[in-house]
Amino acid sequence: VFIGVHCTRLVAPAWRDAQVARFGEHGWKGLYSVASLVGFVLIVWGYGVARRTPTVLWVPPVGARHLTALLVAIAFVLIVAAYIPGNRIKRAIRHPMLAGVAVWSLGHLLANGTLNAVVLFGAFLAWGAVGAIVWRRRDQLAGVQYPVGTLSGDMRVVIVGLIAWALFAFLLHRWLIGVSPLG
Repeated sequence: VFIGVHCTRLVAPAWRDAQVARFGEHGWKGLYSVASLVGFVLIVWGYGVARRTPTVLWVPPVGARHLTALLVAIAFVLIVAAYIPGNRIKRAIRHPMLAGVAVWSLGHLLANGTLNAVVLFGAFLAWGAVGAIVWRRRDQLAGVQYPVGTLSGDMRVVIVGLIAWALFAFLLHRWLIGVSPLG
């Protein structure tokens, strides 16, 4: 549900535009938000249920969690780049949110060898990677140009991204997910 809602603009832009015209911008965003929230709750609930009786496909190699930590730190920086204006990262990547989700997912796939992890993180990896590629191509075809950023904009993105990553990795992940990623 969550990924499906987030794919509407990617796979059915005309249908999405018709819904925006039908419900209005605020109405569409309200429906989109409710569906996204329901999808997110279902992901959290379903993943929690699946973790109770995991099907192990592989045992992650030694050091996988450290590589995952590095990839997730990069993902946080990419995701922040989507929201802080005036950075060169967004101009270079074009869709850093989608790229960040793909990198986050890849890292989690490396550190989690269960079937439920493959389904969850594999779905997000596919969505993020395909979305980034498709939107990058659409931008090229439409001649979309992203603003030129600055070094100070890049530094803001990196600092905010790494602070957010550290808070999540060292404090929030254990509290919200029940696993301390760095031991």
